[in-house]
Amino acid sequence: MTSELETVTVERVESYLDITRRAREKATPLVESTSAEGQRLAIMLRMADDYASDAAHFMNTGDLVRAFGAINYAHAWIDAGVKIGWLDGHGDDVLFTLP
Repeated sequence: MTSELETVTVERVESYLDITRRAREKATPLVESTSAEGQRLAIMLRMADDYASDAAHFMNTGDLVRAFGAINYAHAWIDAGVKIGWLDGHGDDVLFTLP
């Protein structure tokens, strides 16, 4: 028997999409955009945005497993930026794994 915690639902994917959207909005750069780190951060954030877009696409086509995977990748890119100190998570230990 499959438990509720083992099931990917539209509601669960929507929740993760929202959490990632809030994390993307909250995290602010700590490095200059023209620096090497700033350029790498721009790549990381573009990856986060691309994965979030993919997640929404997969959800809209009914592929909840791929949607769930993609949104978790998106959030991981943002979280990594906070963890390495290129993004400020503003002390939010719900949206980010703080250093």
